[in-house]
Amino acid sequence: MVTGEQVGFVAGATVAAVGAFVAVPLVLSAVGFTATGVAAGSLAAYMQPAAVAAGSTFATLQSIGAAGFRAETFIMIVKTGAQIGGVAGRVVAEETSSLSSS
Repeated sequence: MVTGEQVGFVAGATVAAVGAFVAVPLVLSAVGFTATGVAAGSLAAYMQPAAVAAGSTFATLQSIGAAGFRAETFIMIVKTGAQIGGVAGRVVAEETSSLSSS
């Protein structure tokens, strides 16, 4: 029998994977982190410091905007989504169970 926790785990991982590949690059591009660099006049250009430190949040966002995710980042996003989905699935299963036993 498939449990609510298992369904939540799979759903969370799926949503995280789709979000990682579709939503994040679109949002980064929309705010100005593009494949060719920071877009002039964009929110990213407004936020850009005079000197961008390696490893800073700005540098990381620019890297993702230019080259996409590294495999490790994608795996972390999917694992986090799966964990959140598993917890949500367990909560829903427990609530459903308590309602049906009443």
